[in-house]
Amino acid sequence: MAFIELNDIRLRYRLDGPEDAPVLVLSNSLGTTLEMWDPQVPEFARRFRVLRLDTRGHGESGAPEGDYHIGQLGRDVTGLMDALGIRRAHYCGLSMGGLTGIWLGVHAGERFDRLVLCNTAARIGSRDNWDARMATIREQGMDRIAAAAPERWFSESFRARAAADVGRVQEQLRRTPPQGYSGCCAAIRDADLRADLGRITAPVLVIAGSHDVATPPADGRALAAGIGGARYRELQAGHLSNIEAAGAFTQTVLDFLGPHEGGRHG
Repeated sequence: MAFIELNDIRLRYRLDGPEDAPVLVLSNSLGTTLEMWDPQVPEFARRFRVLRLDTRGHGESGAPEGDYHIGQLGRDVTGLMDALGIRRAHYCGLSMGGLTGIWLGVHAGERFDRLVLCNTAARIGSRDNWDARMATIREQGMDRIAAAAPERWFSESFRARAAADVGRVQEQLRRTPPQGYSGCCAAIRDADLRADLGRITAPVLVIAGSHDVATPPADGRALAAGIGGARYRELQAGHLSNIEAAGAFTQTVLDFLGPHEGGRHG
């Protein structure tokens, strides 16, 4: 693990894989840490230099008070790339990380060769729902949010057969700083990128989960339809599809990224 002072906060990040390989950036969902990608890293790191970070407000990254915005999350990614000497990369983000990826595709498209946008949407949820969640955090802290998360994140059958996996990611949420979680809720609440999708020119893969109640397949299909030439793949999984359908998710991403050049340092 490593840390860097960037854009007014300290960011925690990790690099895995060959130093001269194309770079693949992985961005976590709301309430998780870079460890959410542990199921993918062994395979991804065979082919890529894998860069993971704790999004601001999460894990061991800084968690400033106040509302964040999606542009901050995007600029944290490009700022980290700049600091590490990474000119271009592939990108894979899930939920909040996917929304960040949409912003990057619109505003920093020249930095990314291919984008994988997972279990996300150009507009996630309603303002009222995000405001209510932020109020719950202020009044009750993270325990109430963490207790309800498994039903939002995973299908009933997965929760029954993989309690240890569910518990590990639930603990990531429980340990998320309340101000960081709330700040990112505000970033998601205020982001509406639907009108900007046509500006994305990089090849895009949209992954959805058939059992996802947070960002249903209809959201994924709408996202893919709004981006010219985007591919769509639906997995038998809930919201955290990279965990519930880990093998299929990993192979789907690798197939899309393929043996293409790009994403290298310099």
